[in-house]
Amino acid sequence: MVLMCLFPFQVFVSLMDTILDNFSNTEFIRVCVRDPRLHKDGRWHTHVDYEICLHTNSLCFRKKTSSVRRRYSEFVWLRHCLEQNAFIIDLPKLPPWNPFFSLKNTEQVIQRIKGLQKFLEIVLHTPLLLSDSRLHLFLQSDLSITKIARCAVGKTRYTVAEAIQCSRTGCIRSEEKVSCDSDCESTSSSGLGLSVDTSGRGSPIFFQSDGDPEPFCSFSETTS
Repeated sequence: MVLMCLFPFQVFVSLMDTILDNFSNTEFIRVCVRDPRLHKDGRWHTHVDYEICLHTNSLCFRKKTSSVRRRYSEFVWLRHCLEQNAFIIDLPKLPPWNPFFSLKNTEQVIQRIKGLQKFLEIVLHTPLLLSDSRLHLFLQSDLSITKIARCAVGKTRYTVAEAIQCSRTGCIRSEEKVSCDSDCESTSSSGLGLSVDTSGRGSPIFFQSDGDPEPFCSFSETTS
């Protein structure tokens, strides 16, 4: 009763869920794909990305809760990477590419979100795939797919653990110029109450001495 007086009900429920999760002996991985947003890439091109929310108590993951935004073409890239690394596994399919995909079409949006979430659910419940560092960076870091590929093979100044730990806590994502892909639209409003972001997903970049833009933050913090 004291707790309920001190905290709003939703905060109290969230707190209790966290406590129960910590005491639970059952390992879980929950993923949710939501909140599609339209972004402008220059004057004519646009793309849509989606929020991926992850909540887990699995020891396979460095962060127990995380939230990142990814676009459809990045999901395609991830599936290709996993397919290369797991020859004996029949990977789940992604929702089909649609050249006429539009946020104005409610049915298309719902089917796309359901398909992306189903894909991740199957992947995250396939133990062999959880060893792929690119999957973890895709789900829990702000790195672009180019930076993910480099980081996974040790070609960045930061490790996989550091990239994940610094996600949304001081690191700056380097944005790469993207072209119009399967999420193209010619309009800038959705009709679904979904947001339109014209400022881009990144922020100003700190450049290293060799001119290669990479995330920058202090890695003195613990990465556990």
